[in-house]
Amino acid sequence: MRHSDRLSETFSALADPTRRAILARLAQGEASVGELAQPFRISAPSISRHLKALEHAKLIVRTKDAQWRRCRLRPQPLKEAADWITRYRRHWEDQLDRLAEYLDEMPKSFGAKRER
Repeated sequence: MRHSDRLSETFSALADPTRRAILARLAQGEASVGELAQPFRISAPSISRHLKALEHAKLIVRTKDAQWRRCRLRPQPLKEAADWITRYRRHWEDQLDRLAEYLDEMPKSFGAKRER
């Protein structure tokens, strides 16, 4: 799968607050589906759909151990998204720094004229 497609799937999965809460819980360690569902007031099928979306985005891995279904976080797609965001954050910070330098270099009289 292309990198940009993975990013799209990651960001799509992260767009939902329930999924972000599930990932936050899994960041603390592996959990059963029941443990993940506990804090939410939604149906078991709804939790299952959220888990499928996270699994499809490769953000989690689900395993079955006898009758227990366990989930764990896969951090790599989150790292890829963070790296992508970091590149753009640096770009915009650089642009804003250049703008600040430009504004600092502008003649003071120009600034006074603008205030009128």
